[in-house]
Amino acid sequence: MILIISGTNRPNSITLKVANLYQQSLSARGQESDILDLQDLPLDFASPNLYKSELYSQEFIDLRKRVAEVQKIVFIVPEYNCSYPGVLKAFIDGLEYPAALRRKKGALVGLSTGSQGGNIALSHLTDVLHYCGLHVLAQKPRFPYIHKHMQEGQFTNPLYRQLLEEQIEEFLSF
Repeated sequence: MILIISGTNRPNSITLKVANLYQQSLSARGQESDILDLQDLPLDFASPNLYKSELYSQEFIDLRKRVAEVQKIVFIVPEYNCSYPGVLKAFIDGLEYPAALRRKKGALVGLSTGSQGGNIALSHLTDVLHYCGLHVLAQKPRFPYIHKHMQEGQFTNPLYRQLLEEQIEEFLSF
């Protein structure tokens, strides 16, 4: 089972559309996967309760459990203000440290409406995930101007599809 994390809680996000594409590609290969959409985070998860596990809501405990149960995680990461979304950082901070990510394997996909495709966001997130003990696949496709290259939930740029497929092949054997 591979867990795909849609790295924003923004409603109607392109990030979730790319997560769905990733899941479709995994399914076409017979690989079971699940999407964890950060829109499903409880509204109070980032309150001071984040630092007191005895105050976690059942919803947050269930999301943490989904991460704990898998060995491979894909992060679909939009670029926000030259980094990755704060809600993703807060979610990672709320995971059990170090057990939640340690010795697991991860893949990252970067998205942006600008020209860099989330390059700096992926760099920042890679540093955090390495600190948490996650082994990150070196191949990290980046999709610049993503809003111009998706239509009806599909890539319109064949290179984007190729890069995603190549990463999936590599990740499955990682």
